[in-house]
Amino acid sequence: MIDFVLQAENLPFAVALALLVLIGLIEGVGMLLGFAVSGLLDNLFPDADLDMDADIGDHGAFGELLTWLRVKEVPVIAILIAFLTSFSIVGFAIQQVLFSITSWMLPAVVAAVIAVFASLPGVRLFAGVLAKIMPRDETSAISRNEFIGHTATITLGVAATGSPAEAKFRDKHGTTHYLMVEPDNKGEEFSQGSDVLIVREEGARFFAIPAEK
Repeated sequence: MIDFVLQAENLPFAVALALLVLIGLIEGVGMLLGFAVSGLLDNLFPDADLDMDADIGDHGAFGELLTWLRVKEVPVIAILIAFLTSFSIVGFAIQQVLFSITSWMLPAVVAAVIAVFASLPGVRLFAGVLAKIMPRDETSAISRNEFIGHTATITLGVAATGSPAEAKFRDKHGTTHYLMVEPDNKGEEFSQGSDVLIVREEGARFFAIPAEK
């Protein structure tokens, strides 16, 4: 079984499986340290951040795909896990069936393309079921540009110029947000436990000043 998984033709599906394990480990470590690592995904990929107050379809074909996958209805991390799971299962199944019949497998790229398209309906179905059982609180979400003006608390590390630290705050809806923060004033530092006022955003980072006591 291990030999089959590690075949060159199955590389995309083995990588997807490894990413699933990695996500689980990262989330587990995050729980032990007291913060949600998945909450930082948007900060790691700022260019992919969409204005959730607008129609996702306005972002073109990619936006239409996200709409179809129900990304506004369920957490992105759930969509990612569902896709990686479906992609790896479908890919391995295709290669296994083909190998058992013909004793050869599809090239990795070809199998990956087929698996992507074959797995998307399953991801959409999963998201639809999850959306029905999740609390209907979509309207309570706030976009990244609304983080400005909130008071956050440094939760991990020391924030200094060029060296951001993790911070969190809870919005008016009771949702906790995690972000990377560094001082807006050069030479200033924020230690763990400090309260800071978010004043601006630049790329993946937010800048803050000391919060008034």
